[in-house]
Amino acid sequence: MSKILLLEDDDVLSETLIELLESEDFEVAHVSDGEMALDATFIKKFDILLLDVNVPFLNGFELLKSLRESGDMTPAIFITALTDVASLSRGFDVGADDYIKKPFDFDELLIRIKALLKKQYHTYANEIKVDKFRFVIGKDELYRGSDFISLPPYELHITRLLFQNLNKTLSKERLLDMLNEGRETSEGALRVHINRLRKIGLPITTIKGIGYRLASV
Repeated sequence: MSKILLLEDDDVLSETLIELLESEDFEVAHVSDGEMALDATFIKKFDILLLDVNVPFLNGFELLKSLRESGDMTPAIFITALTDVASLSRGFDVGADDYIKKPFDFDELLIRIKALLKKQYHTYANEIKVDKFRFVIGKDELYRGSDFISLPPYELHITRLLFQNLNKTLSKERLLDMLNEGRETSEGALRVHINRLRKIGLPITTIKGIGYRLASV
């Protein structure tokens, strides 16, 4: 399930967006000011940031600029009533991936979110196939043929990272960094999870002394 951070101080719009996004199987964390949003990004890793601009304490532009300067490259969409060219330009200058003006159609927002999720997987398709397996983007669902494979959250997270970096070697250090959300995980525990994924048939290769790779061929 893809995780979205929603920064919006309009209660009515927030409730509507949360309901609609959750109906599309997204996990939504809602905050109403920029400082809360900044704190949330330190606690949890998100797949998409939906950011209003005119919010208390730290506006959306300042927030994203701070995140980009710290190395956080999470895809971000500004949702704002600011329609002037200067604001649009500033939004992209601070690192936005997309910019949608209020009022907007929810279906349009959903199209933009799904497009950014696909971009993380370096594909325009809705799913990625490896051997007998296919991983459904956005829903974070793994199938072997037509059979759904239920994975524990941690192993699903590893699976998703491997599919996002298909045909690339992920170092153990980078994997552990991306997997840790306020908790420490050892290399030994990582090996246990990798071995469990291998047992279901995922062709994960160990690159000796470096890390792991999921290859499409």
